[in-house]
Amino acid sequence: MFLTKECDYGIRIIRTLSDGDKKTVETICDAEYIPGQYAYKILKKLERAGFLRSFRGRDGGYQLSKSLDSITIYDIVSAIDENLFLFECLREERVCPFNTDEEPCSVHNEFERIQGLLMAEFQSKTISEILRPSDVM
Repeated sequence: MFLTKECDYGIRIIRTLSDGDKKTVETICDAEYIPGQYAYKILKKLERAGFLRSFRGRDGGYQLSKSLDSITIYDIVSAIDENLFLFECLREERVCPFNTDEEPCSVHNEFERIQGLLMAEFQSKTISEILRPSDVM
C-alpha cells in the first residue's frame, strides 16, 4: 500500500483542527505546509466523510465535526483514498493469472495477510490517542 500525499495531508489537516477551533484554509495550509491546490480537494473529501463541517462566507473555514476519540488513521485514509491496497494484485477488479480458485497463489495469500495486519494497525488507535503526549520520556 502506498499512502498518497493526499492521505498524509488529510491526517495533518485533522491534526491542525484537533483543537476544535474553526480555521481558514490558509491557516490550515500555513500550519501544515500544504499547497492550496491539494487542501480544497482533501477538505471536501473529509467533509463528505463527516469529519469536518464547513462555514461559508467572510468568516468561513473548517472545523472538526467528529470527536478525535472516534477517528482513526484508517478512517481518514479511507475517506481520501478508497483503494487501500498493499499490492496491485489485491484489487478485486485485477485478475491475477497466478491466483485462481483451482490453484490459489501463496504469494497473494501472504500479501492479503500482511494487508490485514496493516489495516488492523491503522484502526488500532484513535487520533486522540496518537496526539496525546506520551507520559513516558
